[in-house]
Amino acid sequence: MWQFVKYSLATLVGICLFFVFALLLLAGVGASMGGDEKEYVVKEQSILHLDLNRPFLENASTEDNPLDDLPNPFFSSTDKLGLIQVLSALERARVDSNIKGVYLDVSFPMAGYAKLTEVRNALAKFKKSGKFVYAYANSYSEKGYFVASVADVVYLNPAGLLDFNGVSVQYMFFKKAFDKLEIEPLVFRVGQFKSAVEPFIREDMSPENKMQTLSFIQSINKELFQKISESRGISAAKLNTIADSLQAFDPKNAERLGMVKLGYLDEFEAKLKSLTGKKVSDELKYVRLGDYLHAKNPIPSVEGNNKIAVLVAEGEIVGTKGGDGSIGSDDFIKELKKLRENKSVKAIVLRIDSPGGSSLASDIMWREIELTKKVKPVITSMSDYAASGGYYMAMGTDVIVAQPTTITGSIGIFAQWLNLDNFFKNKLGITQDHVNTHAHSNFMTSASALTDFEKSVVQNMVNQGYASFTSKAAQGRKMSLAKLQSLAGGRVWTGVQAKQIGLVDELGGLDRAIEIAADRAKLPPASYKVAVYPKAKSFLDELISTAFSESSMESRFVQSNMPWTKSIWELDRMKKREGFLALMPFMMELE
Repeated sequence: MWQFVKYSLATLVGICLFFVFALLLLAGVGASMGGDEKEYVVKEQSILHLDLNRPFLENASTEDNPLDDLPNPFFSSTDKLGLIQVLSALERARVDSNIKGVYLDVSFPMAGYAKLTEVRNALAKFKKSGKFVYAYANSYSEKGYFVASVADVVYLNPAGLLDFNGVSVQYMFFKKAFDKLEIEPLVFRVGQFKSAVEPFIREDMSPENKMQTLSFIQSINKELFQKISESRGISAAKLNTIADSLQAFDPKNAERLGMVKLGYLDEFEAKLKSLTGKKVSDELKYVRLGDYLHAKNPIPSVEGNNKIAVLVAEGEIVGTKGGDGSIGSDDFIKELKKLRENKSVKAIVLRIDSPGGSSLASDIMWREIELTKKVKPVITSMSDYAASGGYYMAMGTDVIVAQPTTITGSIGIFAQWLNLDNFFKNKLGITQDHVNTHAHSNFMTSASALTDFEKSVVQNMVNQGYASFTSKAAQGRKMSLAKLQSLAGGRVWTGVQAKQIGLVDELGGLDRAIEIAADRAKLPPASYKVAVYPKAKSFLDELISTAFSESSMESRFVQSNMPWTKSIWELDRMKKREGFLALMPFMMELE
């Protein structure tokens, strides 16, 4: 039933997409992608305009999107930021004599705190060159202000808003809805902290989940406030008072407290003109990120063929075949084998941004990593998330590096099914029947209840999966199984907490992981190139893949204003996650 409804809707969308895409091609979109790109020329006294108010990926194309100004109801947004590209631009601009400073536009960045910490650290390094960083926004979110606080001056529109009240997490629970719909979730897990199943079996957070969540958000909040304190010269204690009393929400209070400087955009730009030696009547020379990355690189190229490969693993681990925003073990292994066999690649940095997913796919990738590190060093760099299946990938590498605000751990396994018998029968009037050759021929294949014996079989399989996960983690971290299991049970940790308990080796960003990889490969500084894999998709490839992928079709309906379509896709997504999973609480919203 669900497959019929889903694919009927998908067919209708596909027909619309076909005609829209054909029109775009006829209009010359494809032609606009062809030809050689011209090198962008950076003029003297230029300012790098860093607009961070877009979704962040680890690695994204720098091509312009010709559809930016067109209504776009069918295609997922291709206007994304690549963290690696942002870091590269800041490193180039730091030594570029034509770049005098950065205009930081970071109202509402769409990334986790670990990625934003990478950007913030790169901005701090940029400032040490003697160049300026000035931020301006009409309003700042908590994340936006965290990044902006590193600037020399943080401008805020006098009528704007500074959201500064600490870190929070929100979970959504479906139990009451399932009760009303007569849908029975069947859940099997190991570990009292494995809370990914709670949205289906509870109406609120368990005491264990509340405890671990409070622990890791307090750890994140402490790190954020300490960084802001250092940059703005306001004590952490004072920042806590400001957050508790919501004092910063009043722009005048925020200025009085030293958090921002109030000013309109013209006043901000007048300051930039004075910093670049321009007259009031002169135009500022802004350089966009995409343009700047197409300019001549001021950093001399490295001689020789030695490479450090950065292999990006980003998204939920969905099985053997991945897609946009997900990791498939087949695709990952294909890339890793190429790098292992490439003699010019001397070491590999595995850049992980994943909450986990399929336990089988996680184990398959773990095995390939084990084989690879016998040939050359493999270092992990954790981004926003490297939890559950994401940690499964990391645990066997030579060294694990995480940001203090990375969310990791969640070492545990669970399984879930949905018993839809009563929902189909009582709500939709649909009944099912079956014929078996053996007592359990339809075991794990139908949306029906499980017998007690079948439940015991599933639980035993989950127990075995957990034993395998924890034993391999203990082996990789070189600690006793008893100690590892005391840190597991599905519990989530921040990077700084994970470092303290031995699940992580070092705190730092991608640059530190690359340094460690070079050191392990005995490559002196400036003797190697850094290459990122897989290659970022071109605009046209991104357009095609997002247009015709199943995930894109789902997102189009979810974003529609028809509640019934959203419910269909949500339930289908839950059913896709049936089986054995190493996944952290995927409903978590960290703000």
